[in-house]
Amino acid sequence: MKSIITILLGLFICLPVMGADKAKEEFEKTKALAEKGNRVAQFRLGMAYHKGTGVPKNDKEAVTWYRQAAEQGHATAQTKLGGVLFTGRGVPKDDKEAVKWYRKAAEQGDSSAQFCLGVMFLYNAELKDHVTSYAWTDIAAANGYANAKKNKGIIAKEMTPEQIVKAEALAKEMIAKNPKLIKKP
Repeated sequence: MKSIITILLGLFICLPVMGADKAKEEFEKTKALAEKGNRVAQFRLGMAYHKGTGVPKNDKEAVTWYRQAAEQGHATAQTKLGGVLFTGRGVPKDDKEAVKWYRKAAEQGDSSAQFCLGVMFLYNAELKDHVTSYAWTDIAAANGYANAKKNKGIIAKEMTPEQIVKAEALAKEMIAKNPKLIKKP
């Protein structure tokens, strides 16, 4: 009985270390690919630094890798970069730059970025435009983004019926100009 307890204690002590070793090994492989310019690896490295997976958490380093992937057209990295620019996490807060990166991702059909644009155009004093906010939120909803339908209702409460019609027409026009806004299942 004593030997079973000793074995179990040993496992409980070693398992977290084995997990950390695996995460560190995965991090090193990802870093090697990222340094060679692989945009997916760059995004994953940004996420590793952002979350502290296999490496100490470092927001500035996360932003560096998100930006490299974003500049190569990685939509999720563009959305993440927009998010850190919006919050000022690891970089100075910059709403205009955040909108730029959200828009790049949104134009590739990233529903999270589309939703974020809707929020930016609803709440940012410099950008405030209910019609544009509703249009982006409508597109995010069409892509199945969970909170977009609810937010459309919130935005609509602040709009006239004419503005809603204009926003729906704008969303259709945006989709007609760029069919990539809607992701096909």
